[in-house]
Amino acid sequence: MTTGTAAPHAVRLLAGYHALGRPAELRDHLAQYGPPPTTTGASLVQAVEEAGLTGRGGGGFPTGRKLRSVAAGRRPAVVVVNAAEGEPASAKDRALLTVAPHLVLDGAALAAGAVGAREIVVCVHAEPDPGEGAEAGARRGRTRTLADTVRRAVAERERARPAPVPMRVTAVLPRYVASEETSLVRWIDTGDARPSFAPRPFERGVGGRPTLVSNAETFAHIALIARYGPAWFRSCGSEEAPGTALFTVSGAVARPGVVEAPLGTPVGEVLRLAGGPSEPLQAVLAGGYGGTWLPPELLALPTTPSAFKAAGLALGPGILVALPERACGVAESARVLAWLAAETAGQCGPCVHGLPAIAADFAELASCRVSTELYRRLDRRLAVIPGRGACRHPDGAVRFAASALRVFGRHLRVHTRAEGCLLARWPSILPIPEEW
Repeated sequence: MTTGTAAPHAVRLLAGYHALGRPAELRDHLAQYGPPPTTTGASLVQAVEEAGLTGRGGGGFPTGRKLRSVAAGRRPAVVVVNAAEGEPASAKDRALLTVAPHLVLDGAALAAGAVGAREIVVCVHAEPDPGEGAEAGARRGRTRTLADTVRRAVAERERARPAPVPMRVTAVLPRYVASEETSLVRWIDTGDARPSFAPRPFERGVGGRPTLVSNAETFAHIALIARYGPAWFRSCGSEEAPGTALFTVSGAVARPGVVEAPLGTPVGEVLRLAGGPSEPLQAVLAGGYGGTWLPPELLALPTTPSAFKAAGLALGPGILVALPERACGVAESARVLAWLAAETAGQCGPCVHGLPAIAADFAELASCRVSTELYRRLDRRLAVIPGRGACRHPDGAVRFAASALRVFGRHLRVHTRAEGCLLARWPSILPIPEEW
């Protein structure tokens, strides 16, 4: 995927880096930003609070409040950089760590100083070893994994000036639920990347210590706030949702990739930053596979949590997939739900029983076996699952399924005809990860 930017005043995280054509080395980073900022400790926590930064991983929790909670812990803390993107349609953290790894690592180091952490762990998804063989390497088109890139950046920093808080990189199993924050804590402690019912990490995380878990983009914003201050950060975006955000835009757009835009930018404008629709659109998936479908008439919707919530939608981790009119949204949704059902941790009823049942119902819809009883069964299942799992995975799957029924309701009439849905025969649009 390519990286793109909005107007110059909105280019912050990607400023100067997209033109390098390679991962930024420490010398590039220092030439762009100079030495590490002096805003640290309690003053950093206050600056982040005043800036109004919220987590960019999908939850939208106030980052300053999270920093303050971890700093108040009685034991030395841990900082975890969550760059293990579980959403198949997301590539923003990979893009950011590829072009600007030191901006993320700066933010992690600053946060560690602010909360009294003694360890920083950067979590990325595991990838096949480039040395596994020429055939496999050519097939996957990779010469260096993301973990390699981040480890190289960490080593650069150590050679230049040993950090007061050690950093290490760990490659997490590439499963959807493995990037959930309690999954990461369990992975670091035990090597088992499954969500848990344990207290939230800021209370008791890695090794039982207070743990700050935020995604890579959030830490990069912390690094910029420390340099330029909360007023600068708020000069872009909206009052409710200040700053910029990275969006992964794919599907039927001219230039699929990662773009940067101020929060509050209308959905349609974010699509235009990726070249705009390449063909007429049927819908846009916002927030990834735990998100919601929105119809074309909502392209003017501002990208703020409150605007999306008011419309019954979820903004999530900055994912927009443009679905063309030639695609079958019901068939696309059925494929995603089958994959989500297979990606569960297998440890609680909503995932073990509920999601496979919903996926089976959608498979019937997609194959044009529609009945009144099928709709009634789906309604019952979608109503009882939310809020009952160990993590939010089943909630997101239900949200995705319910939005598909709303947005593709008119198209579902085609699935009741004897000849079935001809659009379902087109190649799929939404990506489903391959096993490796």
